[in-house]
Parts: sequence; C-alpha cells; structure tokens
Amino acid sequence: MEKMLPAREAAKIYHTNYVRNSRAIGVLWAIFTICFAIITVVCFIQPFWIGDSINTPQAGYFGLFHYCIGNALTSELTCKGSALDFGSIPSGAFKTAMFFVGTAMLLVVGCIVCFVLFFFCNAATVYKICAWMQLASAAGLVMGCMIYPDGWDSDEVRRMCGDKTDKYTLGACTVRWAYILAIIGILDALILSFLAFVLGNRQDSLLPEDFKVE
Repeated sequence: MEKMLPAREAAKIYHTNYVRNSRAIGVLWAIFTICFAIITVVCFIQPFWIGDSINTPQAGYFGLFHYCIGNALTSELTCKGSALDFGSIPSGAFKTAMFFVGTAMLLVVGCIVCFVLFFFCNAATVYKICAWMQLASAAGLVMGCMIYPDGWDSDEVRRMCGDKTDKYTLGACTVRWAYILAIIGILDALILSFLAFVLGNRQDSLLPEDFKVE
C-alpha cells in the first residue's frame, strides 16, 4: 500500500471540509427558501396592502384581490373580491399585480418541489434551476409592487381614502404590512438566488485542480 503524499492528504482534508460546509450552507438555503415561500403566500392572500387611517372617510383595507370597506351608516365592514372572480377586483392594476405576485408564489413553491431532484440529479443543476426560479420570483414581486399603486385611483379606493387619492398617491390611507413584507420578499429572493448560483457553481468543482496530485 502506497503511502499517501502530504499534498494529497491536504487535498483530502480540504475536500471533506469543503463538502461539509457546502452541505450546511445548502441546508440553510433550503430553510430560508421555505420561509420565503411562506412570505409570498402570506403577501398574496392577506388583504392588508393598504388601509385606513385616522383621517380616512371610511374604515377598511385592500389587498391584491380581497378588500373590505366600512359602511357609513352601520360602521360594519363589507368585504368583496376573490382571486377566482376577476370581475370582483376593483382595478385592472390590482388584477395585474395579483397575477405577478401569484406567479412569484407559484415559482417559489415550484422551487421547493424541485428539492426532490437532489436525490436524482446533479446538485449543481438543481441549484441553478432553483436560482433562476427565485430570480424570476423576485422579478414577479417587483412587477406586482410597482403596478399595484397604479390602481389607487379606482372608485372603491377613493371611497375609503378620500378624493385626493390618485395613482401612486394614497391620500389619507396608509401602506400596510403586507406591502412592506412583499418588498422585503424581493430582497430575500435576490439573496437566495445569488446564493443558489454560488452553490451551483461550487458544486461543479468541489476539488480545485491545484489540490490534485498525480
């Protein structure tokens, strides 16, 4: 049995540590991807993108498709809007924003489904597929967040927020937590996609040529 060369021993130790660290980072990436998926689902479902304030004529809040506005006589909230009924959504901009955010949500859920491919395919390929899906998801959220304020001039929003409300001008209303969470989700998706690209490229060459000994 040949004695292992010092350089080869160093290469083996390096390779072992490298693989261990890559797997640990990969697990963290997967956990944060699941958290990002939860964020996008919450942003899509929750109707708290914009809402009333002390100075608004009516109480209420709006989401991508579901909204509730207070009744002037009874002070009770009347809720309308469904993702399955486009006619119930008060603005074309809201419909478009819902489409982009919904697409972003489906992409990141699809990314989680792709985790199964780690058992069958090359890890680098799976990382890169997920990276592109997360990047596309970030683009969908960006489009949704940019288009959503274009619908603030609709009659229903004006009824809640006042006559000064217009496109990209919210009048007496305020931005709520779901909108802010969607913006945070964009940054999260960009970081995750960058990390997935890095992990994918490193998986292609776990052991650099410099450490190989003939």
